[in-house]
Amino acid sequence: MTVGKMQLAKRIDHIAIVVQDLDAALQVYRDVLGLPLERVEEVPAEKVKVAFLPLPEGDGEVELVQPTTHDTGIARYLAERGEGMHHICFEVGDIQAAMADLAAAGLQVLEEEPRLGSQGQKYVFIHPKTAHGVLIELYERPK
Repeated sequence: MTVGKMQLAKRIDHIAIVVQDLDAALQVYRDVLGLPLERVEEVPAEKVKVAFLPLPEGDGEVELVQPTTHDTGIARYLAERGEGMHHICFEVGDIQAAMADLAAAGLQVLEEEPRLGSQGQKYVFIHPKTAHGVLIELYERPK
């Protein structure tokens, strides 16, 4: 991802797949495809349970995301669209600069300030209607 000549995206951090049943999804991604299960984590702030499956060569991971309540955006997404890819996440070096550059380029950043994840990462989402139908997440890993 570039704005002018500046490179924003370092790499794909993860691809998130929304699922109805985490255990059933693990039978495919872990047991059939052979992706190692690193951990399963409840994320109360997002009202989801996430299975983290790193790619064997270390180039990102697959995240299987199951809503834990029926009153969240991800639960509504699942009810309306069914299971499937939810978003793609790119790692950036400086999330504040990336947010400013993307907004200046006309993309709709969904948060005014980055959220803080359980592993200390900062993250924000870009609205899919300004990114050709794909929900994009940006991550800045802790230094």
